[in-house]
Amino acid sequence: MQFSPALQPATLIQRYKRFLADVITPEGEQLTLHCPNTGAMTGCATPGDTVWYSTSANPKRKYAHTWEVTETQNGAFICVNTMRANPLVKEAIAAGRIAELAGYSSLKGEVKYGEEGSRIDFMLQADERPECYIEVKSVTLADRDNGYFPDAVTLRGQKHLRELMSVAAAGKRAVILFAVLHSAIERFSPARHIDPKYAQLLNEAQKQGVEVLAYKAELSADNMTLSSSLPVML
Repeated sequence: MQFSPALQPATLIQRYKRFLADVITPEGEQLTLHCPNTGAMTGCATPGDTVWYSTSANPKRKYAHTWEVTETQNGAFICVNTMRANPLVKEAIAAGRIAELAGYSSLKGEVKYGEEGSRIDFMLQADERPECYIEVKSVTLADRDNGYFPDAVTLRGQKHLRELMSVAAAGKRAVILFAVLHSAIERFSPARHIDPKYAQLLNEAQKQGVEVLAYKAELSADNMTLSSSLPVML
């Protein structure tokens, strides 16, 4: 995924009201950006970090600029725009970079399913193969080189795990794919210290046939590519 036009850098002053962030450009101009991440963003929004932002040409937008990537003061790159995770995964599946999800002829997005009124991020189909349901989660929370999800208690995420268990019980493929969008992360675990219920459900889901995958993106201010499988430590 290439950023076009190119992202522009600024220095983070503060993030506030969840959806807003103030930055200062290299020219000394202060801007307010839209922050497309509703999570805690722990470790991703430290004042003084470099923010890489995109600019929309839509005149109706109140805030023309969107925070896309954080470059921390330690040199790590983190994609904080959670809307980028699904296109990254779709691109990787289409390019055959996710070996576990290769060999399907059809990919559909946002398909309704389940008893709790959910929408699956992707459904893969092929002749003479069970349908494959894929739920995508973006991972940005890091402690050294360990990555975790979620960064806050997620009732919605718990619901998705229950839905995937039902899919697996029906004899179809159920996959949860953690898209790791932090360059320093080398392995993935559920954040038991933040949401123990989610960690318990993920462990239970794997035992009931839900496949748990983690793939890491190569990140820079220019592009992102999801390509490397990471170990999952439940």
